[in-house]
Amino acid sequence: MTVNEKEFRPFLLDQVSYLTLTTKKFENRKKWQPSKPKEICSIIPGSVIEVLVTSGQKVKSGEVLLTLDSMKMHTKIEMPYDGVIKDVCLAKGDRIPKNFIMITIK
Repeated sequence: MTVNEKEFRPFLLDQVSYLTLTTKKFENRKKWQPSKPKEICSIIPGSVIEVLVTSGQKVKSGEVLLTLDSMKMHTKIEMPYDGVIKDVCLAKGDRIPKNFIMITIK
């Protein structure tokens, strides 16, 4: 539907569809994707100080998996739930970017 050369697009909010105008910024935004609970990704860029787990290791919720250094601040990454480590995708001394998959869980 167009009015004065403007295009209305359907917009779903709380299971109700509305027709609305959008901006180029909105159209070009990064689309939301559901989280992947089997992957532990970095939330900040940094350097790996130590890795405390190996592939195949059983880990309980709350155990520290590794430590990152970012801007001279050490961040301990903990296991979110009980599980088994499938793959460790980094090593001590690696520099990693934000959203890097560090560990996968079975």
